[in-house]
Amino acid sequence: MQTFPNFALYGDLSDRMMSLAAGLGPSQEIYSIDESFIGLDGVRGDLVERAHKIRSRILQWVGIPCGIGIGATKTLAKLANHIAKTAERKPGVYPDHLAMVCNLSALAPAEREAVFTATEVGEVWGIGRRISKQLVDGGIKTVQDLVRMDAATVRRGWSVVLERTVRELQGTQCIGLDDAPAPKKEVACTRSFGHPVTDLFSLTEAVTAFSSRAAEKIRKQNSLASVVMVFVRTSPFRKEAQYSRSICIPLRRPTSDTGAIVNAAVLGLQAIYRAGFKYAKAGVMLMDLQPDGELQGELDLEDGDSVADIADKARLMTALDAINSRYGRGTMTMASAGVEGKQKNWVMRQERMTPRYTTCIEDMPIARAV
Repeated sequence: MQTFPNFALYGDLSDRMMSLAAGLGPSQEIYSIDESFIGLDGVRGDLVERAHKIRSRILQWVGIPCGIGIGATKTLAKLANHIAKTAERKPGVYPDHLAMVCNLSALAPAEREAVFTATEVGEVWGIGRRISKQLVDGGIKTVQDLVRMDAATVRRGWSVVLERTVRELQGTQCIGLDDAPAPKKEVACTRSFGHPVTDLFSLTEAVTAFSSRAAEKIRKQNSLASVVMVFVRTSPFRKEAQYSRSICIPLRRPTSDTGAIVNAAVLGLQAIYRAGFKYAKAGVMLMDLQPDGELQGELDLEDGDSVADIADKARLMTALDAINSRYGRGTMTMASAGVEGKQKNWVMRQERMTPRYTTCIEDMPIARAV
């Protein structure tokens, strides 16, 4: 039986796990939904013991097992994480004491060399299949082989990126900890439909919902969008008439206002929509993003152009986000997103969706005494 994803649940569990992992050190870079780097500068005591306590806390409080790798650089920490997980899942590959938590900096030189020799070069962070094959063909088969290489030679033979990787493996920090990631340059919201969609009305509902979500995302990172891109396409896996089209709509002035973004996206949809096709996916991308504090001044040529009008729209969006944050996403939406409670055939199928154990009280499991 197939289970459909519940992104709200996954995001909530990720937030809980990251908040606990942050207790390992003073700074944190969230790298992905299930991975983060923790800076350990100034942390004293037994790092392995501290890491085991954090790991146990995450397992007990969130229910997610994890591996923790410790190294002098980000590349070494990623490699240590791989070793920690592999030592637990495949006993005998690495020493048992490296399972779950691996601190490469604490290993004796001989043991560290043995661990590197037991690890294929393709397991190093940043080395893809193509580079890995080139290295293996050149006799560089293990991490230890790569560590022994001269960094300047690597740069001449491959690239400055691989040189940076080698230097990191040798203990020279080349990739800093980014505890305040740069805002994204593009933000997208796309979805495959639960059932084929043929009518413009349903597509408009979907594009409105996607535009609203994308606008909310750029407001969170304090950005403004200059271009709205919207696309629709049929399924390439169905034996039927195929159609795929996208269009970019420049905005007269950069904005994060949901109304302006939705209006542009719907106009774009109307321009590319063609009747007679069974659409399987649509999406909206906000591009050419810029900080909301760098808005170029213009003459007030139209209604809504004044500084006061722009400030009013910003306050309205702040209120909109606050209401949806408190009472649930979708509490307040644009009218073109459709009426709440009405069956929408473009929504992803959720008959067997993972229950929202942590974000919805109705989905919480109930224990009854027998």
